[in-house]
Amino acid sequence: MALGFDMICAEIVLELKKNDKNIRLIGALPCRNQDEKWNNEHKQRYKSIIKQLDCIRCIYDKYEDGCMKERNKFMINNSSLCIALFDGKPGGTKQTIDYAKSLNKNIIYINF
Repeated sequence: MALGFDMICAEIVLELKKNDKNIRLIGALPCRNQDEKWNNEHKQRYKSIIKQLDCIRCIYDKYEDGCMKERNKFMINNSSLCIALFDGKPGGTKQTIDYAKSLNKNIIYINF
């Protein structure tokens, strides 16, 4: 449910759900106030997605150091496949991919 790739993927899944009622979309939030500093357009898009989720897993009530990493670990721990938009640079995506690798998860890379 982060800005960018996460929200694009959520919107695609919501479209797929229209034709397949067996699909579920679970939102993994690092904290309840994740959108606090976002502009109005991003907030509205986020809230629209949130309303359509089948389930929400919120890691922390408010932003704390490490909440993003814990959210990423939750997603990997509860997935059979990792799809990553990855530019090869260090950061949260690389850490998440490394964690997925350590658990022998299948990873699909989307390069840009």
